[in-house]
Amino acid sequence: VDLEGVIQADGNVNADTVVSGLRQAFKSKHSKGVILRINSPGGSPVQSDYINREIHRLRSEYPNKPMYSVVTDIAASGGYYVAAASEKIYANQSSIVGSIGVLMDGFGFVDTLKKLGVERRLLVSGKYKGMLDPFSPLKEVEKGHAQLLLEQVHEQFIEAVQRGRGDRLVDNEDLYSGLFWTGLQAKELGLIDEFGSASQIARDVFGAKEIVEYTVKPNFFDRFAEQLGMGMAKIFSSTLHLEGAGRNFELR
Repeated sequence: VDLEGVIQADGNVNADTVVSGLRQAFKSKHSKGVILRINSPGGSPVQSDYINREIHRLRSEYPNKPMYSVVTDIAASGGYYVAAASEKIYANQSSIVGSIGVLMDGFGFVDTLKKLGVERRLLVSGKYKGMLDPFSPLKEVEKGHAQLLLEQVHEQFIEAVQRGRGDRLVDNEDLYSGLFWTGLQAKELGLIDEFGSASQIARDVFGAKEIVEYTVKPNFFDRFAEQLGMGMAKIFSSTLHLEGAGRNFELR
């Protein structure tokens, strides 16, 4: 099963598609084992957590069917969150692994508006509904609240990694700092187990003659409908905003 790209609810890589592929692979009477091939910089903490928990559930339901993750170019942040649930993690020596942290990014245009002589008019219902608005000054109470959210999600991320990796992890203060490492460094830190590719593991570990792909991919009509729906949503959201200001809340 391939997990390639940014993990997000409204994208091609989301919990529903990845989990559907994994369920089919585990359920198959002919599969000797399951390989999740990951190439992802991260994404949604919620979607990543869904996949992580489902992997643990499937491993419990099919205890005699091994499940390994294989990192190709990168498994960072949300990508590693998912990989941590596997029995073992393989990577290339030059793969990028880690980045165990959470971020919320944005911009501030307050001074820019002043220089342009533009007045910001923001109407809200709810004391903090307009918090983190990029055209308004950042308030300490808003910054503190956002930081608390980030720290709570970070703790969940750390717990997921520790649950999956256990005593294989090396005691290092930078492990959960958001730093990322090469495959060589990741092996020394206990973030991965061995070096190898999907085909190599299928051949040498599982003894399988062929790899059967269970990746769920949207067809042309699904993609067209999705783009059409997103277009309509953008038109609607341009006049009415019901979401919060912290939209870019990701594991990456």
